[in-house]
Amino acid sequence: MSKTSIPNLVSRLSLLIILSFFFTTVRADNAPDPGLVSQGEVLFKENCKTCHAVHTQEVGPALKDVTKRRDVKWLSAWIRNSSAVIASGDKYANDIYNKFGKSPMTSFSSFKDDEIKAVLAYIDAESVKAPVVEGPKTPTPGPGGETSEVKEDTTSTIILILVVVVLILVLTTLIVFLSVIKRFLKDKEATLTEADKDLVNQKFDLVVVVKSKMFITIVSLLFVAIAVRACWLGALSIGIEQNYEPVQPIAFSHKQHAGDMKINCNYCHTGAYKSKQSNIPSLNICMNCHTHVTEGSRFGKDEIAKVVKAYNDGTPIKWVRVHNLPDLAYFNHSQHTTVAGIECQKCHGPIEEMEVVRQHSPLTMGWCINCHRETAVNSKDNAYYDRLLKVHADSKKKGEMKAEDIGAIDCSKCHY
Repeated sequence: MSKTSIPNLVSRLSLLIILSFFFTTVRADNAPDPGLVSQGEVLFKENCKTCHAVHTQEVGPALKDVTKRRDVKWLSAWIRNSSAVIASGDKYANDIYNKFGKSPMTSFSSFKDDEIKAVLAYIDAESVKAPVVEGPKTPTPGPGGETSEVKEDTTSTIILILVVVVLILVLTTLIVFLSVIKRFLKDKEATLTEADKDLVNQKFDLVVVVKSKMFITIVSLLFVAIAVRACWLGALSIGIEQNYEPVQPIAFSHKQHAGDMKINCNYCHTGAYKSKQSNIPSLNICMNCHTHVTEGSRFGKDEIAKVVKAYNDGTPIKWVRVHNLPDLAYFNHSQHTTVAGIECQKCHGPIEEMEVVRQHSPLTMGWCINCHRETAVNSKDNAYYDRLLKVHADSKKKGEMKAEDIGAIDCSKCHY
């Protein structure tokens, strides 16, 4: 190798290392932030998934590579107020508006710049992935190939059969034992007294048993106990509407919307996470989808037609209220859902499985107090609780700080 070739080789290797470092840095800088993508996924599923998918057209257009078609500034304006962008005469916006039946997209004016960037980051991350084809949902098989539900039912049946078999064996043993004792006494009858002979030879007389004082006393006490218990349970159930399941003016299936279609509760009940009340959805929210979806898989066209007619007539639907706390009790939805991080199902039950909504929980004072005694305070990333956590740590109480430890079972918390 010549002397001149060595410096050239070193120079080329240095240049290659520098270029490799440069391109690696560029790729790292362009790689989406996992935290941002994760935040965007949550926002997308809570607010956008009802009408949009990344790879397929739903109520609205597919969003794959949307950041390549429009810049972030345009997309931010569209997300916050699509009607304003359409009114400005923007050709692209008007083309979309006309293509999808002149149905305006829900405005998300409260979205911050960081939240919009997070949603777009999630869409970009999903755009490079292959579309997922969802097959029919089946229960996850267990180690032996059986599903957990089938295994649970089989176990219960086996236990019941074993209990019945044991009871039959005990009864048979007692009958055999009595027969053996009676036969033994019969063999010794010559040595028995008259009283013992009467006892061995006596026959069961139902009339005598029924007329006996002991039987009458037991039956009377049993009747009084049942009557007292029924009155007591009846008194305790006054004002409790657990399992109340009224017929609604429109056959609306939560199982289909929240379960099968996985629409987030917050999309329809917009106040559940940010206000005291979880409001009944307005017809505008219903029409976001039912402008296009005019026939349902369960009830056909008739029920959706009632929604459309009410919207066109400007007449609100008179839904029958299911959950109703008395005015004397204070309850704040956002304090429980947003601050405490409690899922809707904790109080409302498996709402995503209900064809007709019913009141799952008793909603009694005792039920609320028990929850406050058992539920740990959600203090993560919340500086409001820092001093309380320190006081709790210095106290004699062990374990997590529960809601009752910060006054959640005081009368004035709910009755003010």
